[in-house]
Amino acid sequence: MKTKNILLTGPPRCGKSTVIEKMVKQIQGPVIGFFTREIKEKGRRVGFAIITLDGKEGILAHEESKSPRRVGKYGVNIDELDRIAVPSMIPRTADQMVIIIDEIGKMECFSPLFRETLTQTLDSANPVIGSIAQRGNPFIEKIKVRKDVLLVSVSEKNRDSLPSSLLEQIPTSTGTLKPA
Repeated sequence: MKTKNILLTGPPRCGKSTVIEKMVKQIQGPVIGFFTREIKEKGRRVGFAIITLDGKEGILAHEESKSPRRVGKYGVNIDELDRIAVPSMIPRTADQMVIIIDEIGKMECFSPLFRETLTQTLDSANPVIGSIAQRGNPFIEKIKVRKDVLLVSVSEKNRDSLPSSLLEQIPTSTGTLKPA
């Protein structure tokens, strides 16, 4: 069964973002959205960056942040999320523009604007490819059980075969997205 919204889940560092990156490279046509990346200093993770597909960057969370919104040792920067990641999720055309959302997690869900925009994006005609926390708050759990979401568990065993097979699952007005 084809579905327009594909969300990858699994434990940290299982390859969710790598699968999405490989899919982005294979998509012929416009792609928008964002990735989150670890920020490392001297080989140690100290935070997370937001990087949009059109080159904008910001700090999502950092251990030195004084933000009252925290996930573990990281203070979450809602302003950067709302200013950089959220606009990158808004389609500029009615369809055919694939939207990348990496990731839907505890940090991102602190933002009411992110949650609202995510819901609107998933409801749009545009296909969404993203990653979502394996466990999360009620909002995350509600997203995972939407009828228009294909939830895929990523593991070391399946991560290499997923990009091509998942692209074939996304319906478009011309059939399916084809790997390049």
